[in-house]
Amino acid sequence: MTDVIARSDEKAGAVPPQASAPARGGARERWVRRAPLLPALVFAIIVTQVPFLVTLYLSTLGWNALRPGRREFVGLDNYVSVLTDSRLRAALANTVLLTAGAVIFSMVLGLMLAMLLDRRFAGRAVVRTLLITPFLVMPIAAALLWKHALYNPAYGLINGLFGGSSDWISSYPKAAVVATLVWQWTPFMMLILLAGLQSQSEEVLEAARVDGAHAWQIFTRMTLPHLRQYLELGALLGSIYLVNTFDSVFSITQGGPGTATTNLPYEIYLTTFRKFEYGEASAAGVIVVLLTIIVATFALRVISTLFRMEEGR
Repeated sequence: MTDVIARSDEKAGAVPPQASAPARGGARERWVRRAPLLPALVFAIIVTQVPFLVTLYLSTLGWNALRPGRREFVGLDNYVSVLTDSRLRAALANTVLLTAGAVIFSMVLGLMLAMLLDRRFAGRAVVRTLLITPFLVMPIAAALLWKHALYNPAYGLINGLFGGSSDWISSYPKAAVVATLVWQWTPFMMLILLAGLQSQSEEVLEAARVDGAHAWQIFTRMTLPHLRQYLELGALLGSIYLVNTFDSVFSITQGGPGTATTNLPYEIYLTTFRKFEYGEASAAGVIVVLLTIIVATFALRVISTLFRMEEGR
């Protein structure tokens, strides 16, 4: 009778207790490998996600710091106010113009400098170090340097070189901010594009020269297509960082004249510390975060595509 029951259990697919041991051991090993990462994960959640959840909560409140005792739930009214505010629309347009201008010009200059550093010449290491230096300067220090050392109408370097006493900040506020950002972010673009240039096959380029292709044909038909992923990566990463620009706007123009250079981060600052509307400022911050997430999603896709291309080589 016992033999019949044992055979029936085997036919039914009963698994002996020892068979599940490797599965339990594999799960334990996976958790052992992941355990060192848990503190970093917990820290990231506390630093990023908890404040964002608090911001979401504040964005549903009608809260003015001048009336601290009055806090009422208003739902999505703050988002409606933010999206229908003419100042916010102007700030959004300024953010797009400042970000696009800085990214495009820094990308073009970075490509030119990367092509220069891709060649061998005496002192290349020193030149490379000097070109990287602006990216290492603190943003607030860079903004103050340009405001006082270059743009000042009385003793600025620009008026000293070209003569005159033009007030560059008042006359060309957007250009003044963009020039500062380009000076600081060109080294970042240069490093990314230089990595792309150095990953290009020298044998392929030499074969093109032997076949009679001149420098412009090689650049437009071979180098630029090869750098497409690197150009996209630099543009997207630069956009993520530059869309949150605050230091240059605050230090150089204070958002003026009028609202000529007021971007979204500076408008949130004004809403918080000038209008004291914490609810509206939180709603505007949430909108900026969502826009940044959209840009970051495209950036991550480009990065993953670039990694897959590198692995396929």
